[in-house]
Amino acid sequence: MIDFRTVIEKLKDIISEKSINRKIFDKDVAKELGIPQTTFATMKKRNSVPYKEILEFCALKKISVNWLFFDQAVDMLIEETNKFFQIRYFTDIRASAGGGAEVSDENYEMISLDEKIVHSMVGINNAQLEAIHIDGESMEPTLQDGSIVFVDRMQTNINKDGIFIASTTAGLFIKRVRQRVDGMVELISDNKNYSPEVLSAGEVSIVGKVVGNIESL
Repeated sequence: MIDFRTVIEKLKDIISEKSINRKIFDKDVAKELGIPQTTFATMKKRNSVPYKEILEFCALKKISVNWLFFDQAVDMLIEETNKFFQIRYFTDIRASAGGGAEVSDENYEMISLDEKIVHSMVGINNAQLEAIHIDGESMEPTLQDGSIVFVDRMQTNINKDGIFIASTTAGLFIKRVRQRVDGMVELISDNKNYSPEVLSAGEVSIVGKVVGNIESL
C-alpha cells in the first residue's frame, strides 16, 4: 500500500525547489494539488491518496509517477522497458493461405514481446517485426487458419528456406517462395491439396519472412 505521508514529503521537496528559504507545509502541497486544506488533512489522516490530482501535478512538472510512488528511477524504467520489443499488430490485415487477401486497411496497434522471445525467433536485434492474421488452410499443418504470424521485414531473401509474405497483384499471400530458372516465381503451399501459384517476378514483392506464430484457439 502506498503511504500518502511519504508521497507528501516528496511533493514538499519538489515544491521547495521553487520556494528557496521557505519551509513547505501540508497546506502548500494541498494548494499545488488544488485540494481544499481541510479535505487534504482528512485524506492524509485516512491515507487516501488523491491519484488524479497527483497525476496531473506530475504531468505538469514532468515528474516520474513511478519515482514518486515506488522510488523507481527513470534509468530503471528505461532498462525494464528495453526488455520488451514493440511490434506493430495489423488487426485488419490478412495474409491469405488460399485466395489473395486485400491489403487496404493499415490500422494497427502496438504489442510488446519479451526480447528473449524475439531473439529466439530471429536471433538478431535489428529485426523489424509485424504481426498479421492468416486466412485459409493452404499452409496447414504448418500454420493454421486464423493464426497470428510474426513477420520480419528485414528478411526478404527467398533463396533462404522458409515461409514468406508475398504481395502480388491478386493480394497478400503467405507461402513458401521459389524462383525458377526461367525467372518465374512459385508460391508453394504446405497443404498438398493446393497447387503452386506461378507468377512473373514483376508480379511478386516479398514483404518479409515468417519467423514465428501463435496458433488460433
